[in-house]
Amino acid sequence: METVTLWRPTGPAELALVEASGWRAWPPRLPDQPIFYPVLSEEYATRIARDWNVKASGAGYVTRFEVLTSFLAAYDVQQVGGSTILEYWIPAEDLQALNDNIVGLIEVVAEFSAS
Repeated sequence: METVTLWRPTGPAELALVEASGWRAWPPRLPDQPIFYPVLSEEYATRIARDWNVKASGAGYVTRFEVLTSFLAAYDVQQVGGSTILEYWIPAEDLQALNDNIVGLIEVVAEFSAS
């Protein structure tokens, strides 16, 4: 089983829902969130968690998870800035399929707070 390591910057509310899933799934997107954006580098996830999530919600977390390569083959990597600003755009309606293709657990690898 070949996998791709992905990272996801997240705030405390989303992280609580991931924890409630047993660290196995991302929660459904909210109506104003049509796309789920996992990123391809820890550095990019760290910048978002530290610089955006902390300002928005008082805390930011960097998570890491593995997804089957065969699932991700249906999606193009999107470059949304510099050469290291890479992410997948997973439509909200495909999020359950992504969750079904996570191998192992979603892990918190870094935490940032306003204090």
